[in-house]
Amino acid sequence: MESSGTVDEPKLFAELRSDKEICEEDKRKAEEAVNTLFNLNFDLAPFYKDTKDDKIMAHLTRKLLGLKSPTTQMAFEALVDSIVEQQISLKVANSIEKKLTKKFGDNLNLDGEVYYAYPTPQSLATQGTEAFRQCGLSQRKAEYITEASTLITEGKLDLELLKHSENADDIIRELDKLRGVGVWTAELTMIRGMQRLEALPADDLGLKRTISHYYCGGKAITSTEARQIAKSWGMWKGLAAYYLIVAEMLGIEA
Repeated sequence: MESSGTVDEPKLFAELRSDKEICEEDKRKAEEAVNTLFNLNFDLAPFYKDTKDDKIMAHLTRKLLGLKSPTTQMAFEALVDSIVEQQISLKVANSIEKKLTKKFGDNLNLDGEVYYAYPTPQSLATQGTEAFRQCGLSQRKAEYITEASTLITEGKLDLELLKHSENADDIIRELDKLRGVGVWTAELTMIRGMQRLEALPADDLGLKRTISHYYCGGKAITSTEARQIAKSWGMWKGLAAYYLIVAEMLGIEA
């Protein structure tokens, strides 16, 4: 995959490779997947316009002009990853997520390289909790993932339909019904897998620290204070939070 063009008119070239003939339907699905993963069709102009009066955010958006937050191809992937990441470091969580993908996802061996697809709900629903434990998950998280996967497989939970709900609070309430899923996990799932960028996981310790770094001089802040600061970001709270996180990673100061 290669990129070219400008910030205003970017271009992305993707080469498709397979161990079988690639048909037009395969090309269509591949294009759709790439568009979803990189949010290529997402218009950033309304976000920039709605946050221009926030001096800090306006400065960061100028520095990171054109940055779009990635979205998982299926909301299920975002839900599972968010459960995995509960109360552990991202480094450990990423290691577990890779193990889950390699152990339970379909794979393609092409020219000596092995490529893995994220596991489906059907594949995870049929695994015992011990199989998850071997990947580094706790017993409880293994149960949470198994139960969510089973509900989807049985048609009792439709995350792809849920993400089109008009009211974000309705999505949180539905996800909150799942065992092991609270508001934090629900909001992360919404941002990562549903492109519901109005959500803000304000209970996240790392996010509160990042918000404080840019808006409160680094002092400890509460989730309520974080949400109060985020009000100036309107319906783009999740996207603005992503800009803060990336800016801090790159060492960009306000």
